[in-house]
Amino acid sequence: MAKSKDYFGLGRLLSLILAIIPFTSWLFGFLTRASEGKIIAAILRIFFGWWIVWIIDLFCMLTKGKIWRALNC
Repeated sequence: MAKSKDYFGLGRLLSLILAIIPFTSWLFGFLTRASEGKIIAAILRIFFGWWIVWIIDLFCMLTKGKIWRALNC
């Protein structure tokens, strides 16, 4: 199984399971963006990451194996 780039290099299946749970998706999405040095994107995930970003992340994790990246700054 191919490794996913997101959620700290965990496998795609484990990352998908973690993305299904809203709290872990929110927390790991924030930590992933912060570890990439994308501070503004990480802060936006804190405030807007509950439902809208969670559903988009879940869809992207299912289709691409990576979380959604709205900002690259």
